[in-house]
Amino acid sequence: MSAFVSIYGIVTMISDFWTGSDAASGCYKLMTVQNTDGNVVNFVITPTTYFVYHTIISVGDPVIGFYDANVPVPLIYPPQYHAIVMARFTQDQNIKVDFFDSQLVSSDGTLKLTIGPATQIIQENGQPYTANPANKNLIAVYGASTRSIPAQTVPYMIVVMCPLTS
Repeated sequence: MSAFVSIYGIVTMISDFWTGSDAASGCYKLMTVQNTDGNVVNFVITPTTYFVYHTIISVGDPVIGFYDANVPVPLIYPPQYHAIVMARFTQDQNIKVDFFDSQLVSSDGTLKLTIGPATQIIQENGQPYTANPANKNLIAVYGASTRSIPAQTVPYMIVVMCPLTS
């Protein structure tokens, strides 16, 4: 099971990332992010990295990036993580990437989703998701939440991270 971890910061550089294949040239990017403490991380952006609202990120943008803490990373500085989800950070929205159980409670028990009539539920490709989103990895985009434990919210959008099959 994935363990999603987030990092917030300002994009300081975006460059091409060489994968060793001319066929993939230009398809991979290295996004350097610096947090408020001055720490720097690199996110490897791949063709499968999901950008919330399909937003184009530029140098100087505040972003939040999510990676899977269970995936091995090279022991280099600055740390380099494979970005699963990236989003431009705004004050009026929160983003949570996590596994949500049958009651739509996140795996860390901090957030419970309540689907409202205006909640948009989609797949990563932008198409409507018509099944029950419970027991899946989800990207929840929401505003205000209660101060209860877990916090409860009616999300603006839920993106279902459908598993890839062959």
